[in-house]
Amino acid sequence: MKTSTFIASKIFSLSKENLSSTVMRLAVASVALGVAIMLISLSILIGFKNQIEDKVIGFVSPIHVQALNQNESLEETPFVCDSALKNRLDFHFIETYQQTAHKAGLLKTEDEIYPLVMKGVDENYNWDYITSYLIDGDVPQYCDTLRSNDVMLSKVIAEKMKLKVGDDVRIWFVDNDMKARGRKFNVKGIYETGLYECDERFIYCDLNQIRRLNGWKDNHVGRLEIWLTDENKIDEYNNLIYYSLPPSLTSMTARETYPQIFDWLDLQDMNVVIIIVLMVLVAGITIISMLLIIILEKTSTVGLLKAMGADNGLIRSIFMRKSCRLLLIGMLLGNFVGLGLCLFQKYTGFIRLQAESYYLSSVPIELNIWYILLLNISAVLLWIFMLMLPTVLINNIRPSKSIRFE
Repeated sequence: MKTSTFIASKIFSLSKENLSSTVMRLAVASVALGVAIMLISLSILIGFKNQIEDKVIGFVSPIHVQALNQNESLEETPFVCDSALKNRLDFHFIETYQQTAHKAGLLKTEDEIYPLVMKGVDENYNWDYITSYLIDGDVPQYCDTLRSNDVMLSKVIAEKMKLKVGDDVRIWFVDNDMKARGRKFNVKGIYETGLYECDERFIYCDLNQIRRLNGWKDNHVGRLEIWLTDENKIDEYNNLIYYSLPPSLTSMTARETYPQIFDWLDLQDMNVVIIIVLMVLVAGITIISMLLIIILEKTSTVGLLKAMGADNGLIRSIFMRKSCRLLLIGMLLGNFVGLGLCLFQKYTGFIRLQAESYYLSSVPIELNIWYILLLNISAVLLWIFMLMLPTVLINNIRPSKSIRFE
């Protein structure tokens, strides 16, 4: 056993009832609380951003192609997805693409009128995302040769308009010549993604219905939704797609489609950074105060050790070893408590949220081992550096003055 370790084990104790032991307990508790709060904050931030981003991307696709002369209204300019365009989009990172179109309308019942957007999809549309949020009924089945009257509503629209699966609804559209036309549809299914900005607006319908309403040809589309093999490089891939398109078309990412949601998510990064900085500073100041108090309380012991021949380096290592041990205990407790609470919330969803405000029904948790390790290593290195500051006082303690107060 090293000399510094042996001496530290004899002169420090958490079990004794004195000032230094009380301060050491407070320091351990402060470090544990700081680590737990930092872990919880980081896990919530990662889970929050990833789940909401997945919802937005799942609804609108990572990248979509549309006509360049798109105006501010929802009336889209059609284009043809022919072999020439498909050749331009022959990239290894494109997994698939889907043809869609949007058209604004008014859903009218006997008592209510509701503005909405019809999202037309074809028989090749991938319903996996919506199926995971299906709460009643079934997804519509469309084909290329027939026009289907089946539509899928969100729970928000269904509740506001008092509709259920199997009900007939009439939706009115306005032509370019300002004439209103009504179409009768049947509610095939009801979904709820929790992404309120989309749920309150969109109804899924047959793409052929929108083609007929707009007077488009059978091969016209309003948008081309592109799905990627790697969604971590959306901006990079979007640039490649953008410069490969003809001048009449452009491409946009999910962030560009819903910038308000992604900007709001970016603001959460600053909140977590502030929390982590505050926790590091509070715990750091606490352990510095602990070490200062211990050094002052053990002044006579330091003088005695110096009188027996111990140099400043040995005495500093005694205090640093004990402080680092307390720091390690606090971090282990903090990780145990923080990860335990995260796992409890992850598998129980105990803390609930208002989906209308936060897009999620419960506080999301995502544990990333690399972020957890980085957080712990960064915090412990910073705290160890902070602990070195008060040990400078040991150099100024003189045996001739300190021993007389023993």
